[in-house]
Order: sequence, then structure tokens, then C-alpha cells
Amino acid sequence: MRSSRSGTSDVDREPYNLKQRISKTRLLMNPLEQHLTQYAAYHRDRRNIATHFAGIPMIVVAIMSFLARPAVSLSELPFLELSGGQLPGAAMLETAMGLAGHVISPALALCVAGSLYYLRLDLRFGLLMSILNVLALWLGAQIAALDWSHWLGWSLGIFIGGWALQALGHYWEGRKPAFMDDIRGLIIGPLFVVAEAGFALGFRRQVAMRIEASAGPTR
Repeated sequence: MRSSRSGTSDVDREPYNLKQRISKTRLLMNPLEQHLTQYAAYHRDRRNIATHFAGIPMIVVAIMSFLARPAVSLSELPFLELSGGQLPGAAMLETAMGLAGHVISPALALCVAGSLYYLRLDLRFGLLMSILNVLALWLGAQIAALDWSHWLGWSLGIFIGGWALQALGHYWEGRKPAFMDDIRGLIIGPLFVVAEAGFALGFRRQVAMRIEASAGPTR
């Protein structure tokens, strides 16, 4: 291990040099690339990336399941009722819009808000993330429909299992998770997994190259 005249080793200087390189390159990037580069800097070990492909979807589904339990049926909302009965045409409107039997829940709000955020960052990735968010919402709702003990058991099991995979990956990486330095890492994580899958299939090569040039190659 080499040391500088000031007594600081190359290893000690590496995090600083990495942050300096990222900050300079980010000035030329759009917001999507900036967020993915920041997140990628904490995920250069291929084993860590692999654990995220399983761990992050598990966590997302578990969160959707937790948040799908407190739900209100559309037919129970005050604006759909009048004098103890539904407003004329309300049931027909629900059916026409595909809302019959649907419920409003915190999980639905999270799905919509997350999808809008991803669409704002990038249209193509945003559309794909919106589809995956709806799928996660549906899976979470299926778990939430179970009886109380099975819902809680499955949700906790999936949630803990997902975070266990994350912890293993970052043990191999030798770095803490990105969200510990920037809370936005929690919402960028799912996008990072989808982007990495796209890059592996040959999509958005220019984006992948700019991210790797800044964050460094995987190992």
C-alpha cells in the first residue's frame, strides 16, 4: 500500500477521489443519469448487483402488501353516495372505468406517486417502472387479501428476506447502502435494477457508458 507524503494512503483517498470524479461528471448529465450514477457508485460488485435483482423486488412487494391492508372501497366513499344510496350512474361509471371492486389504499397512492416520479425522470424507463409498480401493487394486494396472520407472516418474511439479501450484497461490496448517505436511494434502487437489466440486454448503451465512465466498471 502506497502512502502520500502527508501520510494518507491511496485507500483512504479513494472515496474522496470517487466523489470528486462523480461530481465533475454529473455536471454534464441529465437527472436520470445523475441519480443512477450516484447509486451505481455504491454498487460496483457484480454479486451485490445480483442480490439487488432479488432483494429490491421483494422489498417493494412487501411494502405494497403492508400498505394495501388499510383500504377503503370506492363504494364506501361519501361522494359516491346520496341519501343512503349510490349516486345515479355511479355503479355504471365504476364499471366503465374498470374500477368496480377496486379500493383506495396507501399502496395505491405510493404506486401512483412513484410512477409519476419515474416518468418525470425518463419516459421510457418511467413507463416500464409504472408497469412494474402496478404488478407489485397487484401482488401486494393478493397477499393483503389473506387472513391477518398469513398476511403479516408473508409480508414480514418477504420484507426481511429482501433486506437480508441487500445486507449480504453490501457485505461483499464493502460499502454501506446508498440510502444511508442520500435517502433518495430508496426510490432510485428499483429504477437501478431495471436500468441494469436493460443495460445487460443492450438498451440505452450511451446512458450505461456515461454511468460506468463516472462510477467506474463493475468487478
